[in-house]
Amino acid sequence: MNSGAAHLALPRSDQKKAPSRFLLHPLRPIAAWLLRRRYDVRLHVIGTVPTEGPVIFASNHVGVIDGPMLAIYAPRPVHALTKQEMFTGFLGRFLRWAGQIRLDRFNTDPDAVKTCLRALRDGRAVGIYPEGSRGSGDLERFHRGAAYLALVSGAPVVPVIMLGSREPGGTSGSLPRRGATIDMVFGEPFQVDAVAWPRTREQVEKYSLLLREHMLVLLDQARALTGQELPGPLPGRDVDPDPATGVTDQGAP
Repeated sequence: MNSGAAHLALPRSDQKKAPSRFLLHPLRPIAAWLLRRRYDVRLHVIGTVPTEGPVIFASNHVGVIDGPMLAIYAPRPVHALTKQEMFTGFLGRFLRWAGQIRLDRFNTDPDAVKTCLRALRDGRAVGIYPEGSRGSGDLERFHRGAAYLALVSGAPVVPVIMLGSREPGGTSGSLPRRGATIDMVFGEPFQVDAVAWPRTREQVEKYSLLLREHMLVLLDQARALTGQELPGPLPGRDVDPDPATGVTDQGAP
C-alpha cells in the first residue's frame, strides 16, 4: 500500500498535518554534543533498527530527561508522544517546532492517534512510553498505545531501555548528577502484521502483553550489558497521575 492509500485506511490520517521537522533535524547533533559534555552517554544497539520506513520506539520511563534523550540519540529523528501538560508557553511552542506530539493521557485522543499515524504512514519514527508516566522503569505498568499503533500501521516496534537517567532517590523532575553514565539500549524490533479495521480490544491487549514480554527480556539484557540497575520507585507522594488503562496493574493513582 502506497503512502497516499495508507492515509485513507481507518483511522484516516489524510487530512492530518504531519508533525513539524523545523527543529527536529538541525538540533539533534548540537544537543547531542551538549549533553555529552555533562553526561557519559552510552548507546547500545542489540538489534537492527530499520533505517527507513515507519518505526515505533517504545521506551521505559524513569526520569524527566528520557524524552530529550530519545529525541536526540535515537538512530532516527523521533516524533514522541508528550503529555499535554507540557505544552504551555515557550516550552509548548518549542515542543511543537521539535515535532513532538501532544497527548491527552486521560481521555481518548483521536487527534494524537491520527498525528502518529500520519507520521508513520509517511515513513517516519514515532516514540512512545508504554508505562505512561515516569516511575521505576520496570514495565510493571504497561499501556496499549504502542501495540495499537503497530497493529494499525504494521510498523516494527523497537524497544528501548533507559538506565541512569534518574538516580536512586531522585524525584520525577530531577536530573542525574554531572558526569553520570546514562545508557540507552535499543533492542531487536518487535514485528506485528497490520490488522485491518475493525481491531478488537482483545487483539490490542494480546499484542501489548507480548510487547511487554519482549521489552522485559531487553531490560534483563540491558542490566547485564551495562551493569546498571533501575533507580527504584519515586519517593513518597511524588507520583505522576496515570490513567487506569494499562494491561497489567491498571495504572497508578
